[in-house]
Amino acid sequence: MSANPRDNLAHHWFITQKVLFPHMIKTEGPLSEHHKQLITVIEFVRVEKYIPYFRNVGRPPEDRRSVVKAFIAKSVFNIQTTVLLREYLQNDKTLRRICGFNSIRDIPSLSTFSRAFKEIAEWKLLDIIHAEVIKRYQSEHLIFHISRDSTAIEAREKVDPIRKAEMKKEALLKKQKEENKALGAISQKKRGRPKKGESREPAPLKRLEKQVNQSLDEMLKELSAVCDIGKKMNSQGICIKWRGYKLHIDTANGGIPISVLLTSASVHDSGCALPLSRMTGLKVNYLYEIMDAAYDAEVIREDSLKRGHVPLIDFNRRNANDNRQFMPHEKENYNQRSASERMNARLKDEFGGRMIRVRGAMKVKAHLMFGIIAITVDQLVRLVQ
Repeated sequence: MSANPRDNLAHHWFITQKVLFPHMIKTEGPLSEHHKQLITVIEFVRVEKYIPYFRNVGRPPEDRRSVVKAFIAKSVFNIQTTVLLREYLQNDKTLRRICGFNSIRDIPSLSTFSRAFKEIAEWKLLDIIHAEVIKRYQSEHLIFHISRDSTAIEAREKVDPIRKAEMKKEALLKKQKEENKALGAISQKKRGRPKKGESREPAPLKRLEKQVNQSLDEMLKELSAVCDIGKKMNSQGICIKWRGYKLHIDTANGGIPISVLLTSASVHDSGCALPLSRMTGLKVNYLYEIMDAAYDAEVIREDSLKRGHVPLIDFNRRNANDNRQFMPHEKENYNQRSASERMNARLKDEFGGRMIRVRGAMKVKAHLMFGIIAITVDQLVRLVQ
């Protein structure tokens, strides 16, 4: 790690535990575990670095730094709504002082919280903070395993009208194709070699084939991020259906989220494998890429090997003759994938991932990123402990 002691994780946690906590107890009184967890997250992310003081002429807006800290508290305390968050701030003096509000009068109104949240989402402030935390504490480590997985995010909003029409069209074409197959109908597309002088249009490239030669920005632009309907087979083999989005996460050893990507619920997991690989590769050095059977594609394996990683992808057996198996050492490494499942569970159960009240991909991503940042710091501290 850097020679700067402030960038040293163990030193930073030692100062927080042995100096900051006793000072807060002396000035504010007893601290609960949630108070300590919130103080640790705020101390590690240093919101002040990313949000300057407002010094414009006229009445200044509410201090956005305190608002950001309050939203971090909402995730750490697993508070369902902003209305409840304001009640917590009004009734809990210690929480109020930790967030930077000196008195009850300083707590912003609900409309101010709403405007500030929109600004935070538009600035992509939380992505910047999370990337900086990963760079500070993980970039100089060699990470053995990156576990890649997605989780369903249910949203309280209507399906995007354009996307809804596209889905109806896709369902109709699929139904017609199945009916033609059942009737033994001959496809309109001619089979065999073309006749002399006849030219045929080449088959369009699939998403994975296109992504191999695309930049990261080009890949991300082609990934849909509107509210729609998703289907997925869970770990018990049951097909679940939901309305909303899908959150794709690369999780390192120790349950530390490295890269996060939000897409429409209908986007297939394999379509986010290469973008996540590029995003994670820019932040940390790692060896194994661990994925479930949804990512079983030769393009993904070849791209992983090309970039110096070892792909461990479960096998999607499409026929009875597929006898592929992991070697014993591969199976042992693949078991590390449970880190991503624990990560998803913690985000939903402990840090507000199930309580989406905002609308639109930009705001939904911001809501989830508050929880991601809190989990990142919490897991880093656990490694030290």
